[in-house]
Formats: sequence, structure tokens, C-alpha cells
Amino acid sequence: MGVAIRRAGAADREDVIRLLDAALVHDPVSSWVFPEEGHRLRTHRALMGAFLDIALDEGYVDVTEDGAAAALWWSVPAGPHGDDAGAEDGPALLRRAVDPGNERVEVIGRLTEAIHPTDRAHEYLHLIAVRPDRQGEGLGTALVTAVLDRCDRDGLHAYLEASNARSRDLYARLGFTFMGTTLDLPDGPPMWPMWRAPRV
Repeated sequence: MGVAIRRAGAADREDVIRLLDAALVHDPVSSWVFPEEGHRLRTHRALMGAFLDIALDEGYVDVTEDGAAAALWWSVPAGPHGDDAGAEDGPALLRRAVDPGNERVEVIGRLTEAIHPTDRAHEYLHLIAVRPDRQGEGLGTALVTAVLDRCDRDGLHAYLEASNARSRDLYARLGFTFMGTTLDLPDGPPMWPMWRAPRV
């Protein structure tokens, strides 16, 4: 039996934020951004909300019909990004909105921007989350595969940064290839930039 997937909208906002927070609050990267657990438990939800709002506004969000899993995507054109004269500084704005005293909110945005490929148009998987009690059922794989099938049909590449070794291995099984150099967060965990060419 297949997994039913739909496009999320503004009406899904609170449910998706709750899901992202529950699924990712103990992720190695989230733990690096908010190293003090009590502060993370209070503030992580705001960061997930900010990411979701950006995706709803500038990208797209897919959810399983039962709301147990969600993926935040962007369609990224080829060419430099974020260099427009007068453009607002995204990482700084995010830090100001979410946790002004925490420079790591801004640092991670700058580091991921710096390694993001610019030479080819691609679909960018920014975040994916599966409710903790539903992990291991293939929901995340179904969400990613739905977009990858479209990438294959349309000749599009795909990109992501895996935040832990388990997800890196899962993405490798889906055709993503490690790009060769980890993004090592200062005094923190590695992230694995991964690229997938369309399958003909």
C-alpha cells in the first residue's frame, strides 16, 4: 500500500511545526545550534516555525496525508543566490527573529549557504521530519521519492545536507552521492552535502 502525500498549506502550519520540533529537537545539528537542552526545548520550535514559514512562502512543503511526516523543499535555479544588491541578510534576519543572542543560528545559515551548489538548477531538501513513534515505516523515504521521481521525469538534480550518519546512508540508497567534503560545524558535528543526478 502506498503512502498518500499532499502539499501542505497555511492551515497545516501549527501541526507541521509541532512535528518538526518533536522529530528534530534532539538531532545533532539542532543540539549544536542550541547546546543547552533547556534553552533548546524552549526555542527550537521557533526556529522550525521560521523555516516552515519560509518554505511555505518561497518553496513547498509535502506532508503525508496522516500528518506523520513532512518535507520542506525549494526549487533552486542555477546561478549565484543571495547576492542581490540591497537584499536582506537571511541568516542575520533569522537569528534576530528566533534567538538574537545565539550566533549559531546565523552561523549555520552562512555555512550552508557557502557550500550550496550554484552551477545547476535543483530541488533542495532543506528539512524532513517523521514523528518519532512512526519512524522506520518508510514515510520519509516516500516523501523524498515522490520528488525524486519528478526530478527524474523532468531532468532535475537534487541536493541536501544530511545531518547524521543514519540519514546520510538512507539518502545514499536513494541515489544521492556525498560530495566529498563534510561541513564541520565549529566544535560540532559534521554535515554531509549530497547531490543526486536525475536517473534517465
